[in-house]
Amino acid sequence: MTRFRQLTIEERYQIQIYSAQGFSQRAIARTLNRAASTISRELARNVDFISGEYRSELAQVHTDKRRRGADKFRITDERIIKIVEWSLTQHQWSPEQIVGYLGKHGYKRVSHEWIYQYVLKDKAQGGELYKHLRHKIGKYRRRYGKQDKRGRIVGRTGIDKRPAIVEKRARFGDWESDTIQGKGLASLVTVVERKTGLTRIRKVARATAELTAKAMIEALSCFVVKTNTSDNGKEFCSRVMLTWAHQHQISLRLIEPGKPNQNAYVESFNGRLRDECLNEHGYIMPGLGDAGDRMFGTK
Repeated sequence: MTRFRQLTIEERYQIQIYSAQGFSQRAIARTLNRAASTISRELARNVDFISGEYRSELAQVHTDKRRRGADKFRITDERIIKIVEWSLTQHQWSPEQIVGYLGKHGYKRVSHEWIYQYVLKDKAQGGELYKHLRHKIGKYRRRYGKQDKRGRIVGRTGIDKRPAIVEKRARFGDWESDTIQGKGLASLVTVVERKTGLTRIRKVARATAELTAKAMIEALSCFVVKTNTSDNGKEFCSRVMLTWAHQHQISLRLIEPGKPNQNAYVESFNGRLRDECLNEHGYIMPGLGDAGDRMFGTK
């Protein structure tokens, strides 16, 4: 896979010259051996608002400013970058697995959020790392980097209101939940405990909000539950769910639409589960409990 290369100042100067001479974007792209989308994006982002012309010096200034603004998400160690790309392209590891590998082998500690942002940035620049995440675009229910098309829940309580201790993973009882919708009516409900990684799976014959909520509640009935973080699916804000949370003093929190990395543990788990429990046609395979026990040591 070829990594996206930033335009150099020399290339920007050539773009300025060719643009002033009336070359089309495609002609400039062919001359510089660049994608037409790269030239189009460069001209759209860096036009002088006063003159309406493209100026290479101004474009470089804008680029440098954007880079400085993205410093907090930049991985500058080339060894780490190579490991991240190798882990994704060759092994389809989740960002959480990559973080664990880096820590185990003595590399600089990075967060899974850092890796998600790196992948998202690579995608915005024309890269294809995102294709190697376990959650494939256009199949099942995946919204990575895209705006959630489903309606927002009225009166929703966002993840920003979640107790700070949840992020530290210092106690048992903070769960993440999600669903896997294959073809047909059936779906899976998965819940992952953030501190221990304990995972519960339940199959729902018909993926209605009520049945899904009841399946999740049953899966957690034997455990301490302090918080539950989920996406904005109506099943996680149904009357059944809200009543259960109120009766047991459980805090329900919803991630921001289009940001599944905020529910990273269960999203990562679901990626592995899809590989084992959905057949080639997208249907949930029989014997789910046996598969779960064999793979993850959970019930």
